[in-house]
Amino acid sequence: MPLRLVFMGTPDFAVPTFLDIVGHGHEVVAVYTRAPKPAGRGMALQPSPIEREARRFGLPVLTPRTLRTEEAQDVFRAHEADAAVVVAYGLILPKPVLDAPARGCFNLHASALPRWRGAAPINRAVMAGDPETAVMVMRMEEGLDTGPVAMAERLAIAPDMTAGDLHDALARLGADLMARALAALERDDLTLTPQSQDGVTYATKIDKAETRIDWTKPWTGVHDHARGLSPFPGAWFELPESKGPARIKVLRTTRGEGSGPPGTVLDHRLTIACGEGAVRVLQLQRAGRQPMTADEFLRGTVVEPGTVLA
Repeated sequence: MPLRLVFMGTPDFAVPTFLDIVGHGHEVVAVYTRAPKPAGRGMALQPSPIEREARRFGLPVLTPRTLRTEEAQDVFRAHEADAAVVVAYGLILPKPVLDAPARGCFNLHASALPRWRGAAPINRAVMAGDPETAVMVMRMEEGLDTGPVAMAERLAIAPDMTAGDLHDALARLGADLMARALAALERDDLTLTPQSQDGVTYATKIDKAETRIDWTKPWTGVHDHARGLSPFPGAWFELPESKGPARIKVLRTTRGEGSGPPGTVLDHRLTIACGEGAVRVLQLQRAGRQPMTADEFLRGTVVEPGTVLA
């Protein structure tokens, strides 16, 4: 018998799971997402990716600013849901909300818990140079990503993989994982395993202050930093130009050949010296422009060997 579900999610990462749930015939009685935000040149209010999909299916959408009020909690309880599915929703679920669904609230989390609990697990895993990560279905508790794990799928992080690449792979993998977890929940056959108390780390939200590239790091550190922040918010450097320094986002890099003072351009292929070794920039983006390959960039911008990047 299909489950009666509340879906709670906001960004693109949540869309594959939402579509899988609808496609499997579960009764989605309400969709919770963050309120529309101004975006674009005209700063018009833009609904979240999940709101757009929910409206397409004619499902009721709720965008409360908080779930901590009695009114919001009463509305949530009135859905009489079997379970809630939570994927990158963006609001804290207080205990009355967590306790409302008969079978609990289940979160899809993009890390190998207990490593990288918190807001930015995909970015932090790549920035740390982790060789693998995971996506997990967890029954939610009041603690930050502390609940018992129902199902997990591990995924290798390739050496040049960006956070964007990993995001897309985990979103697809996670949708299938949640579908399997809900099928097991329907059968009353879902096993929950407490998380280990060892190896707990926290994936704090990315701060703008940490996005500037530090060329004094070894090439591996620069490489992991750039790919871990790609495509958003983007690691960046300043290129000296006659009109003043230009901010350049680095979207893809690989290991480069050569060495020199950190931040020095070593050749005509945009290979840049680091504290140890060098990286070669493969894709970048000038402020206000579209992403482009390094070759495309160098056809319109002269960057001589010996140039020092800030």
